[in-house]
Amino acid sequence: MKKVIIAEKPSVAKNIADALHIKGRKDGYFEGESYLITWAFGHLLELYDAKDYDEKMKIWRMEYFPFIPEQFKYKVKMDQGRKKVDSGAKKQLKCIKDLIARDDVDGVISATDYDREGQIIGDSILNYLKVKKPVYRILLNEWTEDEVKKGLEKVVDNRSMQPLQDAGISRQHADWLIGINLTSVATLKYKSGKGELFNIGRVLLPTLKMIYDRDMEILNFNPEPYFKLTGTFGYGEGNYEGTYTLDKKDKFEKEEDLKLIRSKLQDKRGVLAQKEVTEKNEYPPVLFNLSALQGHITSKYTGFTSDKVLKIAQSLYEKKYITYPRTASSVLDESLVDKAKKVLFSLKQGLPYEEELVFRKSPRVFNSKKVESHSAIIPTYMKPSGLGRDEQLVYEAVRNRFLMQFMPVSIVEETVFTTTVEDVEGAFISKGKVQKILGWKKIENDNAKDAILPDLIEGIPVTIEKVDITSHATTPPKAYTEKTLLRAMETCGKQFKEEKSQEEGEDNELMDAILSGFSIGTPATRAETIKKLCYTGYTIMQKKNIRCTEKGKKLIETLPIKELMDLEYTGRLEKTLADIEKGTVKKDTFMNHIIRFVVGGVDTIKGQKAAPIQYTKEAFAPASVPKAKASTKKQSTAEKTTTVGKKEVLGKCPLCGSDVIEGTKGFGCMGYKQGCKFVIWKADEALGRYGKKTTKTLVKQLLKKGEGTIKGLKTKNGTKFDAIVTYTFNQDKGLGDWKFRKPE
Repeated sequence: MKKVIIAEKPSVAKNIADALHIKGRKDGYFEGESYLITWAFGHLLELYDAKDYDEKMKIWRMEYFPFIPEQFKYKVKMDQGRKKVDSGAKKQLKCIKDLIARDDVDGVISATDYDREGQIIGDSILNYLKVKKPVYRILLNEWTEDEVKKGLEKVVDNRSMQPLQDAGISRQHADWLIGINLTSVATLKYKSGKGELFNIGRVLLPTLKMIYDRDMEILNFNPEPYFKLTGTFGYGEGNYEGTYTLDKKDKFEKEEDLKLIRSKLQDKRGVLAQKEVTEKNEYPPVLFNLSALQGHITSKYTGFTSDKVLKIAQSLYEKKYITYPRTASSVLDESLVDKAKKVLFSLKQGLPYEEELVFRKSPRVFNSKKVESHSAIIPTYMKPSGLGRDEQLVYEAVRNRFLMQFMPVSIVEETVFTTTVEDVEGAFISKGKVQKILGWKKIENDNAKDAILPDLIEGIPVTIEKVDITSHATTPPKAYTEKTLLRAMETCGKQFKEEKSQEEGEDNELMDAILSGFSIGTPATRAETIKKLCYTGYTIMQKKNIRCTEKGKKLIETLPIKELMDLEYTGRLEKTLADIEKGTVKKDTFMNHIIRFVVGGVDTIKGQKAAPIQYTKEAFAPASVPKAKASTKKQSTAEKTTTVGKKEVLGKCPLCGSDVIEGTKGFGCMGYKQGCKFVIWKADEALGRYGKKTTKTLVKQLLKKGEGTIKGLKTKNGTKFDAIVTYTFNQDKGLGDWKFRKPE
């Protein structure tokens, strides 16, 4: 007898087939002696739309809400235009059904990702098909041959995964109820034009509120002046600088006070009264979880977004080069000691610092108490080949962070001089650092050029060469970047220092915050939330800064459901989902609360005395920028669509039929006000890999014929080729997909 294995994606199914040395590929599955391996394409099913339950819901009317289905139902997912059933999904569901129904099959193994989303992807298929045969679950963190074989030997009854399914279903149903009901009534209440949409979401709104609050802090910040006094001291062969300090304070409100000190220093000599030398150990930053990896890459390299990093990490995971990426943990479970040792031995071979890489079981790396569901992201024992530039950067970041843990500690020598002057209260403080042992910093060539003080002895007299008073001003908080926003979402807004060389106490505090469940979203959803904020027009990217638009600002100030923007309330909801996953809270308890919240929220908006939200055509410029500056030439694509009368129409949108015109960064659909997201970016990543950008001519061809011709595409080795290309846009994900074929 055989068992059907259902993987989440075709690439994972192939990994499983390769691990079992199964070569017999059929239409939609692999067949071996003991297993039939098939796959989903992520979600093959989706929740009913409101109109699927009731025809009248095709048109939004305030009296139709709140709308609460008696029972949530699923259907085969729709295609990207949402006009018909996705034929590929329908075909694959039938393939899975036929395989399970075979007489030689006595059970099913769900091999979707081991998380909430993966659990409901598999379970929704099995429930939809009403599978009666025994169902098992394989729980894996990576898809290498060794792990697949071990995992198949240790499958568990899928019924034991009920708490994980309940958490996934609760999240899915809660977001549907909040999104459908509150988006609908908010749009009906606040819209000022036809087709205008105000998206409301459980994760979207509190994230927007954090950005809004930070922008308001910046806007309302009043700089306060202060002054500093710096002295330069000579000792014969050279000199050094020190900053005047009194009662541990080196910033002074009144310049006159420092001028008085400066006058007392004239014709005086100083003395190096104290020299403190401290040797300190600097430990490497902890292993990556997803948010930390996204923050590291987006802050270090241009051209990356957190969403892009997640997609690359997922690809590396499916190619068996790294472990499961959607994790909040930054340590490894202690059961992975032998596995980590094997990985280290494999990866260190031939490295210039190979002899310094020594495996040790450190609590900074292995700590089961700090692992929730999945351990930190680490490389597998497989060395990759043929990676593209972006994949290589992400892989190397994961690999290097892992290797750092097994290098010698970095040792620095910190020196502090205290220089005093007779009859002058206070002292001049000088600080310097010398790198004694580079240790783990060798891996990324981190040899910082710190200030180095001269080797002097205590008590030597010094001359006062120069004294300067400098003026300064306090600075406002920095706007959120993807790195800092991800960090804030991960900890529900609680502030922590930067990740590099974290102190052990801070590591513990951060991990406790994460493990407690108080967060906004999950590692898997935060990047999508940041991207959606931009698509909805609530935020805009200014280089690497995320700023609130006028539309986003006015929504935050108008929406009366303050709980939805409260970090503590949002954190409690996320914690409850985590508790459902642990089996300590029932799904019905959570859903009953959500239903009461939605009903109350709808009633609150209905009863609100609020005029439609009005915002100018410059609504997609940061809310804090004066109008005079917002109307400069550097308008966004969304702004320029307002002048369509002066723009050339390139063709009709394949999704909604509206006009497509050229904007600053891409070619976009004029139906964006009605919710259409269709766009073809000029600097598209897929074409950029071959040295090309999207042109107006190509867009015209695509819109008219469904395909276009690109000449002179260039591979990595410099080979040039021509291609016929097609472009498909996924409305739900907001992503485009290019396909290439040789000209006939």
